[in-house]
Amino acid sequence: MWECPDFFPVAVAGGSRNHQSGVDTVELHDRVVAKEVKYVLKVSLELTRYDYYTIGTYDHDKERYTPDHAFLDNDYDLRYDYGDFYASKSFFDPTKKRRVLWGWANESDTVTNDHHKGWAGIQAIPRKIFLSRSGRQLIQWPVEEVKSLRSKHVNVSNKAVKGGEYFEITGFKSVQSDVEAAFAIRDLDKAEKFDLAWRTDAQGLCKKFNSHVKGCVGPFGLWLLASNDLEERTAVFFRVFKTNDTNYVILMCNDPTRPTFAGFVNVDIAKTKKIALRTLIDHSVVESFGAGGKTCILTRVYPRKAIGDDAHLFVFNNGESDIKVTNLHARR
Repeated sequence: MWECPDFFPVAVAGGSRNHQSGVDTVELHDRVVAKEVKYVLKVSLELTRYDYYTIGTYDHDKERYTPDHAFLDNDYDLRYDYGDFYASKSFFDPTKKRRVLWGWANESDTVTNDHHKGWAGIQAIPRKIFLSRSGRQLIQWPVEEVKSLRSKHVNVSNKAVKGGEYFEITGFKSVQSDVEAAFAIRDLDKAEKFDLAWRTDAQGLCKKFNSHVKGCVGPFGLWLLASNDLEERTAVFFRVFKTNDTNYVILMCNDPTRPTFAGFVNVDIAKTKKIALRTLIDHSVVESFGAGGKTCILTRVYPRKAIGDDAHLFVFNNGESDIKVTNLHARR
């Protein structure tokens, strides 16, 4: 069953307005504006509990929407989020001229624990949503108001992390935090060969090659909500594969062990050899945004040891290829 449908315009790059700006439906009577937009049709599928969307055009005279690409109705089509994110709705903010997305963060705990808590599910952090420059997907990013919650700040820059190494962000607790990290990869040539059959199952691939499985280029990323002895930890990481000598596939995973969530990141890493990650942590909620918001994964975690002041933050590299943390900003 389709739930919580949403249909709205988004600005295209190269038009008369910044493509990151939202479009109010009342503006569409303007012919110039109408020619510089695409439309998004989003549905929440009760069967999978995920939010899917297509991008396309709308004929106002015929009242007909035509997607640019067919809706495949499967687990690997375009999704707002590749984790526990459901029943979302968007609205146009007329004050800041942006489209804002609200979503529901489901529980991943047991039904017994849900009953014990007395509640289940919360709202995710609101996200600004807009069309990518390519026009092929949506970009999501936490609304700028999140910055007002920041106080303590820890910074790490130009720190090399060899294969098999990890280090703690000392003096920082990750129980409620906003972490932005940029990684540079030294040698992409070492990337493992990508089997094209994996393209349809990022989540299964992440289960097979989780953060404990040593790779060539990755897994590398963050251990969040980690106990001091690392018996408890939630890994948010990347792993790079190659299809040939010049094309690469990036897998992004959020691995709290059960369940594991994952998605592929649409970015040409061969040009820059860099990739960025932003993660918001609020006790049991971990929201991660890969490559500037191209791939988003929200998960729920329920640590027993890594809580309060005992929730640590680490950077790790379990791949053969060295990486460098060019910048890491951890705020709480």
